[in-house]
Amino acid sequence: MTTKVIEAREINKVFNPGREEQVIALQDIDLSVTSGEFVSLIGPSGCGKSTLLRLIADLIEPSTGELQVNGKSPHQARIDRDYGMVFQAATLLEWRNVRKNIELPLEIHGFARQERQEKAQAALELVELGSFGDHWPWQLSGGMQQRVAIARALVFQPSLLLMDEPFGALDEFTRERMNMELLRIWRETDTTILFVTHSIAEAIFLSSRVIVMSPRPGRITSVVDIDLPRPRAFETRARPRFHALVAEVREVLRDAHVLE
Repeated sequence: MTTKVIEAREINKVFNPGREEQVIALQDIDLSVTSGEFVSLIGPSGCGKSTLLRLIADLIEPSTGELQVNGKSPHQARIDRDYGMVFQAATLLEWRNVRKNIELPLEIHGFARQERQEKAQAALELVELGSFGDHWPWQLSGGMQQRVAIARALVFQPSLLLMDEPFGALDEFTRERMNMELLRIWRETDTTILFVTHSIAEAIFLSSRVIVMSPRPGRITSVVDIDLPRPRAFETRARPRFHALVAEVREVLRDAHVLE
């Protein structure tokens, strides 16, 4: 039986309400994500994709509507460490080595030193960087730094991983390798993932469903089920069905006046 990890009902977010600079960022968002899904959000810059992630992560609050994470308020889910978050930049502290960067959230929450080290090492092994704990961030490639960021987000073994364009700054070849790595981690951890991207091909390759959003005010205009078989491989991108889904999502974006 699947359970709802994210449940959003009639979510609206208005910045600077009632003022001249008022911005309606999100409008009437209804979204359900069940356990074990990999769901991508796609749409133009400024459509509210990252805002929606920030609402789920309890970094900001909705103006109106109901939002639950694992059946709790986002605030309680944050307290219970139900989710991890990965941003576009790895945001590693240059003065801490890789292991110490991963240990940081554990340290903040008062975990004992040995437990911190064990959990950090397990997270490093998960992202296949087990021998890099003593390296410094500047000694790692961009892709390796993002693996460390993913390890840090997973160190509490959360049921939900929120990812805000984590591979957007990487070159195409590294990005495709990271896509494969992320799918492996997703399979091994059975974590639910909500993923923001501007890349149609990336969204289709990774996802179970693709949520298409309109230009601001951000609304969900369409949900595209991705029926490509798993496990997915580099060859998946060459299949006719993959190209058909790319064309389908592109057409939905065009209908939403994103591509004009």
